[in-house]
Amino acid sequence: MKSINVYLLKRKLLLLFGVLFFNVSIGQTWQLSQCLDTALKHNNQLKISNNNLKISNLKNKEAQSNLLPKVQFNADYKYYNDLPTQLMPMSMFGGPAGQFKETQFGVPHNLNINLQIQLPLYNPQVYSAMKMSNVAEELSQLQHEKTTTEVFYNVSNLYYNAQIIANQMQFTDSNLLNLEQLQLSMQLLYENSLLKSSDVEKVKLQVEQMKLQKEILNSKYLQTISFLKLNMGLNDTVAFDVNKEIIFEPLNSVQSTENIDVKIVDKQSFLVNTELKNLRLSRLPTLSAYGSYGTMGYGFGEEPNNFLNFYDLSFVGVQLSIPIFNGTSLNKKISQKKLELDNTAWQKNLVSQTQTNQIDNWNRQKNIAFQSAQTAQKQIDLAENIYNQTALQQKNGTATLTEVLLAENAVREAQQLYLSAVIDYLKADLELKKLASAF
Repeated sequence: MKSINVYLLKRKLLLLFGVLFFNVSIGQTWQLSQCLDTALKHNNQLKISNNNLKISNLKNKEAQSNLLPKVQFNADYKYYNDLPTQLMPMSMFGGPAGQFKETQFGVPHNLNINLQIQLPLYNPQVYSAMKMSNVAEELSQLQHEKTTTEVFYNVSNLYYNAQIIANQMQFTDSNLLNLEQLQLSMQLLYENSLLKSSDVEKVKLQVEQMKLQKEILNSKYLQTISFLKLNMGLNDTVAFDVNKEIIFEPLNSVQSTENIDVKIVDKQSFLVNTELKNLRLSRLPTLSAYGSYGTMGYGFGEEPNNFLNFYDLSFVGVQLSIPIFNGTSLNKKISQKKLELDNTAWQKNLVSQTQTNQIDNWNRQKNIAFQSAQTAQKQIDLAENIYNQTALQQKNGTATLTEVLLAENAVREAQQLYLSAVIDYLKADLELKKLASAF
């Protein structure tokens, strides 16, 4: 009795170790919401999009800084090997009129130090550029939202694929267990000379095929999980498993609303229109104020002169710039922007119509797939019941092996029909979420 207790204890320990090892190998079960939150923090594509959004914000601030005054410090030193030559009228020194004499003015050493300031008083292009940069920042925000939606779509798609494969594996395990039980029963009947060896080999072939399918599904599952981790920004060594329960959400039809693509086209149209206004504003004059304060140093470098004598120099001014003629390039640019504006209007119309059609189609497919999945689930229950009865009849000798295999095949067909309906449902649900940006 003591040896039996030790044997049972060893079996319990081995069973406990197997369960623990199985749980560790599978890893923690992640919900879809956890996967999306992780991707939001660690996905490299979203990190790049975040940086692009920051760059757009800095460009907007850069455009606004053009209204601030510009201050510049200048220092210029020149040494003349040959002093500049000028022509002086000889009449200034009592000579004949109309004749000139070459003469050199200045000293070899020249030092100019000044502080310059410039302030735009009126420049319509600066204000237009600020509007453009503001629209560009809003457009970058929409692009970031679109990137986030695409990342969530990819993560959700991979998660759903993993769920489908996991359910296929569960069906395969159940079918394999039934076939192994059938094989054991057939083997016993064969040993009692109640069946032919070919009947046992038929069932054995089915078992081997089912084992191979299980290995293939397991490989596909691991590959899908690896891609899912990559899109989430996780290390591939992290233990990971998806929730195998597929939840059918309420069948609330998605309404045709403006999604991100439509909003992006709107912003692009507004941006092109702002660029067009900016080109037209370039014909207007600009006005700016400027000033300079500094000192000029002149030096001869020989006694009795000082090396440098400094003289103050300062001035203020106002500059008016009026464009008169700059060729025909401006008119050509304006014509281009008008055509681009027409294109954005047609593009918005196309995107809106396409979105409406897609929403209607995916809503219909989701409803059909939901009904098909419910019907297929009932068929699975019915097919399994028929298989169990047929297998029992076969044991009692009232059903043939062919009938059992046909019943088992009917179970697999019902399972495949259910999985196909689930795939269609999840795909439609995913596409509707993408169109409505409802992740």
